[in-house]
Parts: sequence; structure tokens; C-alpha cells
Amino acid sequence: MKALDGYTKKFSKLNTDRGRHRWPATTNHRAPHKPFLLLSVIDLFAQGEIKRNFIEPSYDLVSTFNGYWHAVMPLGSTTTMAYPFPRLKTDGFWKLIPNPGHENRIDMAFSSMVRLREVCAGACLDGDLYELLCRADSRERLRTVLIKAYFAPEIQSVVVEQGVVNLAAYEYGQQLLHNVKETVDWGEKAPPEKSGKVRDQGFRKTIVRLYEHRCSLCGIRMVTPEGHTIVEAAHIVPWSETKDDRPANGLCLCRLCHWSFDEGLMGVGKEYEVLVSKRIHSDHNMPGHVLTLRDRQIFRPKQEFWWPSQGNLARHRNSTFKL
Repeated sequence: MKALDGYTKKFSKLNTDRGRHRWPATTNHRAPHKPFLLLSVIDLFAQGEIKRNFIEPSYDLVSTFNGYWHAVMPLGSTTTMAYPFPRLKTDGFWKLIPNPGHENRIDMAFSSMVRLREVCAGACLDGDLYELLCRADSRERLRTVLIKAYFAPEIQSVVVEQGVVNLAAYEYGQQLLHNVKETVDWGEKAPPEKSGKVRDQGFRKTIVRLYEHRCSLCGIRMVTPEGHTIVEAAHIVPWSETKDDRPANGLCLCRLCHWSFDEGLMGVGKEYEVLVSKRIHSDHNMPGHVLTLRDRQIFRPKQEFWWPSQGNLARHRNSTFKL
């Protein structure tokens, strides 16, 4: 308990920028970067994603950090996790680990994730703090301290909900991965009703991870250092018809291919080849590179049991795809 008390005090007194003209009342006129980063780390501990005392500036951590930022901060405001990641070292429990050859540059302030990842491999925590974050009770007490210390009462429920959604979406994604049968009927393993946020986030992360951020139809893969990706998770048969979020009913598609697939201008054949509708030439369209994709094999997850099911692809061919 003594160690926990010590870290609750440290968490409540983080070195953060202050200013009424720089930061909104919802964050008590303080920079929220460090609290968001620590909340994100706590979420990854809760999900079992952090299994040793090493915090990597991974895409999952960046995505979680960005989720908190967009949930709380004013619309249009932007940031980077590269700002708080090195600066947490000033709070006495966070030690930066340099990449080989960068030992003398680890104290630099970073303005981008590219630079941060170039110089810094990650961070480790005090041993006592690591042990506390491995336990649900102490982990949640530290989460509560962060929320109460750095966020105004009227926004605290939003921060709490974001953490709840993050964990529930992760658990939902794991559940999707353990239900791989082609049939739409979930049977006795039917998941409980989930909120739209939980379903959307769980489905998106599951599909995008399985396809490694690569469009199944055109093969494009573009991920920014800040964790933004060009691809989206698409349902083969609409969720409204099947209530099916499993990988067998999903494809990872870039925005152009997603729109083309939903409009029936692209599809997937019986041998997992790309289908391109003849109607793509109508109305003076200029389809460009889309025509070069015809008959190419789609990109699929490495393991066959995550592949989209031919049953769902056939439904799309029969009901949506335009010959």
C-alpha cells in the first residue's frame, strides 16, 4: 500500500504545462498529454498487451492515445504522442531506453513519432509501478487519480467511458477471433449486445491488424508515424443484415476500394480474384488503376482460417456486384 500511495501522489502531481489561454477548462487549464499517455498505458496493461516492463511507442499505444485526445479535446485540435513520451522522464518513474548509437541524444525533445522511434526504443517503469499496473485493483486506482486530477468534473465521465470502450472493444475483438465458423448463427457463443462504439472499434482493429494495414483489393499500405492508416474495415455482407462482425465477414479496404466494393463496382470471385464490373466504364468514368486489378489475387491474412468466407463473398456477388 505504501508504494501505491507514493505513485498516486506522483500521478496527481505530474509536471504539465499550465495556462488558461493555452488549455481548456475541461483539462483544468493544463496540458493533458501526460495523463492521456498514462491512461493509454494503463489500457494496454488491462488488455494484456504489455507483458513485460517495456513500453514501446507502438501503433496500438499511439491509437489509444489519439482516441483519448479526440474524445476530450476541441474538434480540430491536433497533437502527437511524441510530445509526452520523452517528457514523462521528469516525473521520476519513467526511464527512456535509447536505440543503439543514440545514447547521447535521448534527452532531446521530439516533435514527431518518426524522430522519437529513431532515437528511442521505448521506456521502462519503476519496478514497483510495473507490479502495481499488473494488478487490476491498483491499476484502476491510478486511473481514477489521473481522471480526477487532470479533468474537470463535467468531462470525467467521457474519459472513463473511453477507457471502458477501449477494454470492451479489445475483448470483443478477441471474441471475434475465437468465433471463426462461416455460419452467421453464433449459437451458444453469441456475444452480448455491444454499443456501437465498442463494435466499431473492435471490428476495425481486428480486421486492420489481420490484414496488416493493407487493402485486400489493391494492396496499398500506408500508415503515418502518428498511427493514421489509409485502410478501413469493411463488412462483406452488411452488419445490418447479419449482425456478423467476424473476420469471415470482413475485408480491409482503402477508401476507394471500400466505396467501389459497396457500390458493386468491385467484388471478389470464387478463387479469391478481384472482380471489376463492366459498368465501371459508364457515365464517362475514368477508373484509372482500378482496371489493372482485375483477376489479381486479393491480399488475405496469413492464416487461412481468417480469410473472408466464400459464402459471404457469394452473397455480395449475387446481391451487390454489378456484372
